[in-house]
Amino acid sequence: MLLWEAVASAALGLLAACAAARLFPLRFSLTPLLVLTGTGAGLTGGLVMYTILGGRHPAAVLPTALATAAALTSILARPPKKGRHARVRSA
Repeated sequence: MLLWEAVASAALGLLAACAAARLFPLRFSLTPLLVLTGTGAGLTGGLVMYTILGGRHPAAVLPTALATAAALTSILARPPKKGRHARVRSA
């Protein structure tokens, strides 16, 4: 039971990282750091929730893994270089 939840948590983290890079290309670039952060965060979030709940609630493990991956992936966001939200520098 733990193996498939660990694989699913890592896959959700990878999905979150790829979605962030695809939806916000000015803030995220698809780098190995982003991919590894999303995958590792999903795996860590899933395993922590599995440990807390003792494996009795598998429906709570995967959303927690996704939320952890999204939260830790958002740390890697950088301001866009161009676009609607670009910072205008005054002279």
